[in-house]
Amino acid sequence: MVYGARHRDLGFQEIPAPAIPVFCEDHHKPEAILTALHRAGFSDTQFTAVQTTIEPLLITASVLGRALGAKVLSPSTAVLFRDKFLQKQRIADAGLATARSVLIEDLFALEADFTMPFERAVLKPVTGLATQTTSAVDGLDELLVTARRYREQRITSRTFVLEEFITGDEWTADGVVSDGELLFYGLGRYEQPCLTTLQDNAPLSMRKFDPQTESWAYRAADDMVRDSLGALGLTDGVFHMELFHDPSSGRVVFSECAARRGGALTEEEILAKFGVDLGKAAVQCALGRKPELDVQVRAGTVGSVYFTSRPGTLVDCPSPAELTELPDVSFARIELPIGYRMAGAADSTTTRIGMAMITAADPESLEQRRAEVLQWFDERLVVIPAATTSAELRDWHREASTTDEFADVLYGE
Repeated sequence: MVYGARHRDLGFQEIPAPAIPVFCEDHHKPEAILTALHRAGFSDTQFTAVQTTIEPLLITASVLGRALGAKVLSPSTAVLFRDKFLQKQRIADAGLATARSVLIEDLFALEADFTMPFERAVLKPVTGLATQTTSAVDGLDELLVTARRYREQRITSRTFVLEEFITGDEWTADGVVSDGELLFYGLGRYEQPCLTTLQDNAPLSMRKFDPQTESWAYRAADDMVRDSLGALGLTDGVFHMELFHDPSSGRVVFSECAARRGGALTEEEILAKFGVDLGKAAVQCALGRKPELDVQVRAGTVGSVYFTSRPGTLVDCPSPAELTELPDVSFARIELPIGYRMAGAADSTTTRIGMAMITAADPESLEQRRAEVLQWFDERLVVIPAATTSAELRDWHREASTTDEFADVLYGE
């Protein structure tokens, strides 16, 4: 298990035995990985496969696999699952419904004579993820303003894709492919599209569709899921696909697809709802073994919700054990350590204090329990406000600790 400096500094995820941890300075670079493997004594080791669940490392893993003579996703296929412009081109060429898109090679060099092809569009990095540095733009003037703002912020991404804005519900499909056969997928939805969630600074919420009580959703999406995977050439592995569904027409439009497990609590939701372990299946597919999936559909609804951050320093919050003692909360994870300085607004769908998975009898009950759990968590969240003066901090401490012992008093009074 090769890991980098950021993983070590975060100290959040352990690498359990029998996995052998190998540290390298930057696990995004093949050079750093290969030299670290050689220093660790693995220069002559024959590797069976190279696998990653981190999207930005997909091509890195593919290149390493070729260098090590191991089974791996081909570089040409890996490119299609990283480059959003090329991916949509392939989908469109296959005759499938997807947003029209235009490549902006260098956003920093965008000129005022650029032809805006769509009345409303979404601007995103061509190899981005988690809705990071993604903006909805209305017209050329807003596009130029956004480009100028990103340039002033000196963001690292410069090649962007401009996509036609698609309305509708945002759905997800997470599943397993082996030797070209779609073994399983579970369909779900975000309670509101990811971009809208970030714009509203709202907690990200999602749930899984039930194949029996919501079979209409599977009928609507099935052809798109299967045909998209075929067009992109994924023959072995797990995937996370996003789709748009128009409730009025029933039309399903392809949005994006990743050759990895979905983020947030997708893996946990799929395991709880369908009894399918996507992590295990990913490793089995990487090794060339067909996963033996025993799909067991759980009755009711499974979903999750983010605990969003607020500007300031995290002092205290409920623990996962306390959260799972609440009715219907089956799993929880707190990701930020005490003392962490939190930003006010989320800059991607990875920004959160933690997450909770909730099970309920139906979607309406799930929505109600989500609201109750969020309120319960917020009432117990302790945050030192950001950008405060010493006087304001003293006032906050007096209120939080219900004591007035932190004042300038004289000896002997």
